Amino acid sequence: MSSAWNASDVTPDGAAWLASAGTYPRSTLALWEERPDAPVVLPCGSVFDVVSAPAMFGRRMLDRLWDDGPGSGPVAQFRGRMLLFAAPGTAHRLPALLEWEEWGGRDSREASRTDAVPPLLCHGTGDAVTVPAPSKSASLSVPAPSESVFPAAPAPSESSSPAAPTRSDSISPATSPPAGDTVPARSASRWLVAPDTRQPWLPGPEVLLWAAVRAARSAVRISIFPPADQDAKVYDVSRRR
Repeated sequence: MSSAWNASDVTPDGAAWLASAGTYPRSTLALWEERPDAPVVLPCGSVFDVVSAPAMFGRRMLDRLWDDGPGSGPVAQFRGRMLLFAAPGTAHRLPALLEWEEWGGRDSREASRTDAVPPLLCHGTGDAVTVPAPSKSASLSVPAPSESVFPAAPAPSESSSPAAPTRSDSISPATSPPAGDTVPARSASRWLVAPDTRQPWLPGPEVLLWAAVRAARSAVRISIFPPADQDAKVYDVSRRR
């Protein structure tokens, strides 16, 4: 039986899965118990990798995954970028797959299938990302996590693999404001597809390559006037692998 799920709802099981990525899962859960509107910084590489795309292109990838593909893992929005949670190892493999697609396009004297794919930042082992709070109120204005309650995650390493050359205006998802500050609405993080289980399905590099290529192809057919209610989209998780 098909069921629709509000993408912004984080379940207790989903919160436990997120917390398991950190060094101190109980501290993370205790923080969220006390302050459900607080985002935290978690390391990538063991429980999940993250592929960061510009917001508009990330939305197109998400639509391709749900409309034509297997669905997605958790997806968050942070400071104008879309964070697609992926299987560990994706950050290492995806850039190589995108490079291969570009090489294949040039070799056949045809336009590369990845020409229209903007820079994708791949965060894996040694990197960290800001994880949105479980509470929906985080989409408006959220206090930054207290460093005294939640230990800082390791800063992103220089070995982080971008799937394309990093532009100077890119923002590392691992950046967080000083403790006690409030994140303004325009830079607040929030869930678009929130984790709802302790073992969510996560797309691998091949699936995300497929979504990126199709999102690039669809870009030329998209109207310059976006739908009026983009953020209200609900995804049917019964279709997800």
